Amino acid sequence: MLYCLHYLVFRDAHSIFFYLLNDLAFVPIEVLLVTLIVHRVLNNREKRILLNKMNMVIGTFFSEVGTDLLKFLCLYHLESYDRKELLRFDPSWTDREFHTAQEKLRAFHPRIAIGKRHVQSLRDFLKSKRTFLLMLLENPNLLEHDSFTNLLWSVFHAADELISRRNLQNLSAEDMKHVTGDVQRVYSLLLVEWLSYMQHLKKHYPYLYAFAARNNPFRLCKSIGSRGKA
Repeated sequence: MLYCLHYLVFRDAHSIFFYLLNDLAFVPIEVLLVTLIVHRVLNNREKRILLNKMNMVIGTFFSEVGTDLLKFLCLYHLESYDRKELLRFDPSWTDREFHTAQEKLRAFHPRIAIGKRHVQSLRDFLKSKRTFLLMLLENPNLLEHDSFTNLLWSVFHAADELISRRNLQNLSAEDMKHVTGDVQRVYSLLLVEWLSYMQHLKKHYPYLYAFAARNNPFRLCKSIGSRGKA
């Protein structure tokens, strides 16, 4: 309609087609700019917002379950555990030190020596947190965080395995080996996610990070392997 109005007023078809072709020629460039720049900026912004929401959920997990679970499981670590130094972070740690520690922990497969009596304590603890874990699994934001979702599923699976066994004192050697494997999987994933969350706190919430560094469970934890070595 505007082009028709232009022609009726100015009677200049040449200008109309000239500018029309120019506009059409710039359409691919405009699409490219919108796709590569504007869309990427908006997408990065959405990811930052989503990541912040996920880290709030992760923080709730560690407040309610994760930190206590670390304090419990680190006691039954078999090795003398030189890698414990990777978890004794302090306020001076840089992003590079955090990344290095996380990479080493991802290649680390801890061995847990946990007895039947201790497994029962672990079952009671996880049973008391089962409703909370179910609520976390229902959070749609976690679908974007594969590693933490894997941790949650591992914790939930270990809890189900323990709760389904009424008498943990009479576990067979094979059942005990299976349960220990589930606990080791939880511990391994928990170490990496905990360190990643500490890095997030250092970057965005220094006051919370300072508190976490002062109360680092691995500074006081005396594992079986460490006590045996001493």
